[in-house]
Amino acid sequence: MRPDDVAGADTFAEAAVTGRAAAGEWARHWRCEELHDTDLLRARYVRHTFSRHSHDGYVLAAVTGGVETVGLPDGAVSVAPGGVVMINPEVPHTARAGAPEGWAYDTLYPTRGLVAAVARETTTLRGTAAFAVPAVRDGETCALISAVHRAAEEGNALAADSLLRQVVHRLLHRHGGPLPVRTVHGAGARNAAAAREVLESRMAEPPSLEELATEVGTSPFALTRAFGARYGLPPHAWLTDARIRRARGLLDVGVRPAEAAAAVGFVRSVRGTRGARGVRGVRGVRGARGVRGDGARCRARDTGVMRLTIFWERMSTHFGAAYADSFARDHVMSELGGRTVHEALDAGWDAKSVWRAVCRAVDVPAELR
Repeated sequence: MRPDDVAGADTFAEAAVTGRAAAGEWARHWRCEELHDTDLLRARYVRHTFSRHSHDGYVLAAVTGGVETVGLPDGAVSVAPGGVVMINPEVPHTARAGAPEGWAYDTLYPTRGLVAAVARETTTLRGTAAFAVPAVRDGETCALISAVHRAAEEGNALAADSLLRQVVHRLLHRHGGPLPVRTVHGAGARNAAAAREVLESRMAEPPSLEELATEVGTSPFALTRAFGARYGLPPHAWLTDARIRRARGLLDVGVRPAEAAAAVGFVRSVRGTRGARGVRGVRGVRGARGVRGDGARCRARDTGVMRLTIFWERMSTHFGAAYADSFARDHVMSELGGRTVHEALDAGWDAKSVWRAVCRAVDVPAELR
């Protein structure tokens, strides 16, 4: 139940306060099976930003420091300590620092099944339960979310489960409502649904946007507009999220990372796997050829004496499965000449040199180097 690096929790927290970590950023992410497969993320970010994405389940985040700015379809909200962020399933959103010092938070990702069970037992809500507002100021609920983290880290499954259900019940009771349904009428709705079916059925070898539009009988621009109106994301971004969810499900049942990556169409080269946010092992898959997220072919490259599989395993071990990819995609490092990890690898840096730069930048423990 405990994350691999639980023993270092206090060290990470101290690093955020004292600035011992060069970038002042850290993150720990894990899935707790005893909490109905709820994911937990505790992190502090300064320069890191989350590009537009969505989750299959819910997001409940307690901001514990700084300011987080969350971009949502209806506009951005900024949340300070004592605030709780609530995001419903499949709602596209972004996240970034809303203050120079960044932000810190404790986040829970309860599944649809758990929230539905709590709603049935404790509320009169009908249909799929949702949160009617994206953020509230609620210091008590913030403390409860942090308490879930502490109980999970300590291996106290009974306390963690009890507190998690209390958090969900409290927020549903105060801010719950039915999940809004995006409605797109006429041909646009039919085309969007048809395009989604095509992408789901041909995830490993998706068509280009032009091919997809032709197949469902519309133009690329019209399809992108209708798809975004129905599902909140353009087709390529929706496909990335869908691949992540399917790959994660395969990993959870014991499928090897390389096989999971191939099954969902994640590229087996560094450049082509940029979309694989949060899927452990996907970026490290090696092979002769692969398919980029946009369907284009690309050739994998050997980046040096350290294999990419080993590189991404170490990244995942240190940062956590969810954050490793985001860090590599978005974190610009002076140690890499002003590049991100992916840009450095694409530019020809060998994997070992990139890993050493990461170690220097974020104070990776000696035993992981």
